[in-house]
Amino acid sequence: MTDLAVLFDELPTRDGGRIGVATLNAPKSLNALSLEMIRQLEAKLEAWAVDRSVVAVWLEGSGDKAFCAGGDVVALYRSLTEEGENRGAGRDGIFAETYFTAEYRLDYHIHTYPKPLMVWGDGIVMGGGLGLMSGGGQRLVTETTRIAMPEITIGLYPDIGASWFLGRMPSGVGAYLGLTGAQLNARDAIDLGMADRFIPRDRREALLGALQEADYGDRAPRALRAGVQSVIDDHEDRQAAPAAQVWPHLDHIQSLVGWVGAANAVKRILRDTTEDAWLAVNRSRLEAGCPMSAQLVWLMLERHAHTGLADAFREELSLSVQCCRKGDFVEGVRALLVDKDKSPRWSHASTAAVPEADIQTLMTTLWSSESHPLRDLGRRID
Repeated sequence: MTDLAVLFDELPTRDGGRIGVATLNAPKSLNALSLEMIRQLEAKLEAWAVDRSVVAVWLEGSGDKAFCAGGDVVALYRSLTEEGENRGAGRDGIFAETYFTAEYRLDYHIHTYPKPLMVWGDGIVMGGGLGLMSGGGQRLVTETTRIAMPEITIGLYPDIGASWFLGRMPSGVGAYLGLTGAQLNARDAIDLGMADRFIPRDRREALLGALQEADYGDRAPRALRAGVQSVIDDHEDRQAAPAAQVWPHLDHIQSLVGWVGAANAVKRILRDTTEDAWLAVNRSRLEAGCPMSAQLVWLMLERHAHTGLADAFREELSLSVQCCRKGDFVEGVRALLVDKDKSPRWSHASTAAVPEADIQTLMTTLWSSESHPLRDLGRRID
């Protein structure tokens, strides 16, 4: 296996075009999204966007376990705690700013991509992986898909645009997912608008082959989308998708969360005694999670209920950097992924005990509108 961060290929189509294929190439780390991956993807997507012979793009992960299990949080942790070559200078280092700026710019590029961009969301799709997948024109899930935003376990919050897209789910559901880090299967993802089509894993090769044989007409955007859509429709098999986990509990989830505030929502979820394995695992994850993160989940969903995606990314960039520098992120990653003692020492004893002043410290913006690194993200998506 080559050591390249991302593998690129171009598949010829019957009408003389090409399908760009990008494969995240770090299977040992479940394709954790490194800064080098981000930069290579951004550059190639830009080149394919202006290449008239490229009719569509296919994005996937290498190996059989994950599309992408999240951002490279271990690299972020090391940049904040170690010094030396390729490291930051402790909590005030700039790696976090560089990383999140590049990641969110790439995510926004995918959301606004001018050509059909298919994401093969096979296996684990979490955190930064969902950032890549959420903006895809065709988000394809399989029987092995496992989607989650588990940032509450590491002292962060659902970023990568989730402040925007989680709030556009049925009332309360996005907040519940953010608070509990609940894992979703393919059926859940489709039900909640996080995926578009269920394609059995063993149809991947046939699907790619059919895309190569498709008719892309005059190469206008509408013709490209129609060519891709017709092929995917022929290969979809939604009846084979697993049973839903969220939809049967929708009323119950909404009764727990509602519009009651972060502390009350957490209290209601933790006091729930419903005997269901999925709900029980979600409760335990929240119980062990970061109290500050719970507050940030709620606050960011409130703040971006009526904004555009670009606005959400801009505020997320400042908040994510602040979480690294002043929040519980370093402690969360240490406990879960570095020392692996699974016993993080959070700054606050409970969600209700988080002082408003501490929340506002993290919410303090780092840039003016004129100096913001993402100031050029322009088109609103509502």
